[in-house]
Amino acid sequence: MARDGYFSRKKEVAPLESAFNDLLKAYRLEGKFREKSLVHDWPEIVGKTIADRTTSVFIKDKKLFVKLNSGPIKKELLMHKSKVLTLIDEKYGAGIIDDLVCM
Repeated sequence: MARDGYFSRKKEVAPLESAFNDLLKAYRLEGKFREKSLVHDWPEIVGKTIADRTTSVFIKDKKLFVKLNSGPIKKELLMHKSKVLTLIDEKYGAGIIDDLVCM
């Protein structure tokens, strides 16, 4: 019987992800968490070729700064800037990043 009670209560408990998101909202940390996730996920967003030539990624004032050690890759990334910004908006939500700056 105790087991039946356990399972019925388990259905009422919010999933961990939902609880985590509620906590981020309560402490107004959503934006910072999404920014940190984006920086962490940079190789997944742009792929191995660009990630391997990226030396630094950081966000300041809604601008994503990417430092690259390859001129041709920098040029390629700038040509596809709008596509990268669209991918970021789709994955992390609109308004996290307004611009991409390649250095």
